Formats: sequence, C-alpha cells, structure tokens
Amino acid sequence: MAAAPVWSVDPRTGKQREQVAVEATAQEVDAAVRAAQEARGSLADRTVRAAFLRSAAEELQAAKDGLVETADAETALGPVRLTGELARTCYQLRAFADIVDEGAFLDVVINHPDDTATPPIPDLRRYKVPLGVVAVYSASNFPFAFSVAGGDTASALAAGCPVVVKAHPDHPALSEYVAKMLRRAAARHDIPEGVVGLVHGFEAGIELIKHPLVTAAGFTGSVRGGRALFDAAAARPVPIPFHGELGSLNPVVVTEAAAAERAEAIGAGLAGSMTLGVGQFCVKPGLVLAPSGAAGDALLKSLTDAVSDTDAGVLLDHRMRDNFVAGVAERAQLPDVDSPVTPGAGGEHTVSAGFLTVPASRLAAEGEHDLLLEECFGPVTVVARYEDEAEVKAVLSRLPGNLTATVQLSEEEAAGEGRGAELLQELTPLAGRVLVNGWPTGVAVAPAQHHGGPYPATTSTSTSVGGTAIERWLRPVAYQNAPEALLPAELRDENPLGLPRRFNGRLER
Repeated sequence: MAAAPVWSVDPRTGKQREQVAVEATAQEVDAAVRAAQEARGSLADRTVRAAFLRSAAEELQAAKDGLVETADAETALGPVRLTGELARTCYQLRAFADIVDEGAFLDVVINHPDDTATPPIPDLRRYKVPLGVVAVYSASNFPFAFSVAGGDTASALAAGCPVVVKAHPDHPALSEYVAKMLRRAAARHDIPEGVVGLVHGFEAGIELIKHPLVTAAGFTGSVRGGRALFDAAAARPVPIPFHGELGSLNPVVVTEAAAAERAEAIGAGLAGSMTLGVGQFCVKPGLVLAPSGAAGDALLKSLTDAVSDTDAGVLLDHRMRDNFVAGVAERAQLPDVDSPVTPGAGGEHTVSAGFLTVPASRLAAEGEHDLLLEECFGPVTVVARYEDEAEVKAVLSRLPGNLTATVQLSEEEAAGEGRGAELLQELTPLAGRVLVNGWPTGVAVAPAQHHGGPYPATTSTSTSVGGTAIERWLRPVAYQNAPEALLPAELRDENPLGLPRRFNGRLER
C-alpha cells in the first residue's frame, strides 16, 4: 500500500496548496533514527556543537523572508507574529550555544578520597552525558519556536543528542524548509545531515516513540495525543523519559480589591491575553475567578467592550475551528452560563472571540459544569463570579495542573496586606509559573524561566523553555577510583577545559 501524500493546506480557505512529502513508512522511520544514531559522535565536541547552533540561527535568519512567507501560508498567523517568533527561535539557538560554551550544565563534581569520613569516601567524579537520539513532536501553534528548530530540538542538540522530528501536519512545507536550513548549518561543521531527521504522518509518530534507539521524547500538543504517546513510552520494553506539554487552563484570580482599584485595566488586559494569537497560546487564561458585585460588573463591562472590538480570526486548521465552535456551543448551553459576548463561528473560515460567565458555586463541586474546567483551544475564556473567599478556595481545589496561575492584586495586597501571600500559596501547587498583576501569554526565554507544571500541563517536572531545558536530555554518571589517564577531560583534576565545577566541596568558576 502506497504511503499517503502530505499536503500543505491554507487555513484561510481550507484548500490544499501543494504536496510536500509522503507519510513515512516504518522502514523510513527506522532509517531516520539510525542515521541520527550514527551522527552522535559528531556532536561530542562542545565547541563544534556550539558553533553548529549559532550557524543554525544564521541560516534561519538569512532565510527569514521565505520562511515567514511559507509559515504564514500554512498557519495564517501573520508576518508580524511569525517574524517575532522566528527571531525568538534564533535567539534560543544562540542562547543554548552560550550554555554549551559555559559548560555548567555538565554539573561536574569531583571528590578526592577521604578515609576519615564515615563511611570512607573513595575517589568519585560525576558529570552528565547525553542520552542519545531524541524524538521531537512539533506543535501546531508555534511553527518556529516549538517545532523543527524549536526549544526541544535546540536543547537536545545542545546536550549532544541528535533528533528525529515528527513534523506537525499543519505546517509540513515549513517543516521541510526549516529542516533543510538546520542540515545546511550542520554541513558547515562536517556534521552528518542525519543529526536532524524529519518524518511525516501519524503512524510515523507511533513508530518513532517505539523505536529502540530513541532514548527520550519531547511533545507539545493535546492531552489525548500526548497521553497516548506518554503511555507508549512507558510501555516499551525499555521505558524512556517523555517530556510532554499537554494542556492548561491557566487560572486567574482577581481579588475584590484589585477589581475595585482597576477594573477597566484588568478587563482590557484579560481581553488582550485571551484573544492573542486568536486564543491559540498554551498559556491563554481560560478560567477567571472574578468577584460578584459592582467591582466585578465594572471588570466585565471593560472585558465586554474590549472583546467586542476584536476582529474575527483564522485558527490553525479547520479541525480546530470545528472543535472550537462545537466546544463553546456545548459550554454555553449549560445551566446558569451566560454569553455576554458570544464566541463561535465568525464566518466560513473564521471564529469570533467571546467569553462565558457562570456562578463560581457551579464549579465548586463535581457536576456537568466540569466541562468549563477543561481547556477550550481558541479565543474564549470563562469568568466564574464568586461571592466569597470560600468559593475561590473551593474552585481552586478542583483544578488540575497548569502551566501558569495568575493573581490580580490591589496595590495594598501586593505590598503584603490582605490575602496576597495566601493566594500565592494556594496557586503555587497548581502551576509551574505564578504571576502577580500580569498576564500569562508571553513566555520569556530566560535562565530562570519555567514552562511546565503538574499533570496534565506536563508529564514531567522539567521546563521546555529556558536554559535548564537542556537537563531533560542528560543523565549523570560517576566514575569511582578511575585512573586520571582514563578519565574524560571534563573530570580531570587540572580541568583542561576550564569548566565550572564543585571540587572537593568548593565551587569553582
């Protein structure tokens, strides 16, 4: 049976544009993984690795116009957004190159023998080594930053791990284009092109996670798809780490004092965050706990005005559009749910932004309104109106894990008066990033960033954004009583590579 063709599709019209490739067979997946395995040695030298990452950024930047045009044709995200995302992707590659150069990620620790300790300590030297071939599953909503050259790929290559990427079906032509640029960068340093493999197709994704030479996987996508791959990774004869980002509601709590102090600003900020990118951000605020009464009413008026002025937009594909339209209609039909601005179909190929309101008491106990506690991908949020602090606590106690949680406080609460600190403590168990008086959309690429959270936000405790994302693709190994001449250079006393390390309990930089 012939493999199915892979088409580039215009989300603005739903029409096929061009055939890009064919879905990979099991044999082709195997070939891609084995080529990646063969390329491992070419990444052993950290200097080469860092240069490769910087060259990748240069190649992508040089091809900016063509890449943005291709991405916009397949995603309808617009040149401005895509140009910014490409710049972020190039910055991320360069940032990981700097991390590779510095070498602190190796976590070198050396202990000389100490016979006076109880029990005695032998000569021990520990550092981290790359896992091996990493499978990367691209996201739909970030065709650059979370796709072929995105954070999973950049951090894996920085760790010394070749990758095989399963392209997202929403941007197959862009995936091929980006992979070509990465391979061109690899060739500049005599690195085999197999260091970045690319496969298309649903079955190819299954074959990839099952391949015995794949040592870890990174995924960004739906709860259903991610959980299926997570289970497959765990069910292998040799289970492997699966770092999946699956879904997030990203709750927001607005205190009564904050609403009384700046209702208009909070409403406008919420509207901007929930409609950004047509609501297709993984950190879109999907549930807002806002007070009843006059302050909450003022907030809703501001939100209504801002959302009503938002133009209809195109989602990434028609399947997402259909799911959005059906999902908001089902939620709007629940008892006591109102639609001050009705979300749904904006036209044959577009959707209109909106929001729903519901008494918070409806969410405080299990029931049919639990649907409102599930992520709805697109430009919609749910505003739950609470009567008192007890209702806030009751709703928060029922929420699953999230990427972010946000609290909007008054000036006095932010200064330590009232429930500010208590609310932060209540939100911390729910999310990997807790925000005060801000909005969760926008994930800075920074050393202190954490983009992850309790399940189902992610399947591990790691981050997929920021420098520490490299830790996902490494494992520690210790050498005991190994002669100096046999040790890797990273673990020798004279420190020929000039690495940051902990030497006999002392931190050396």
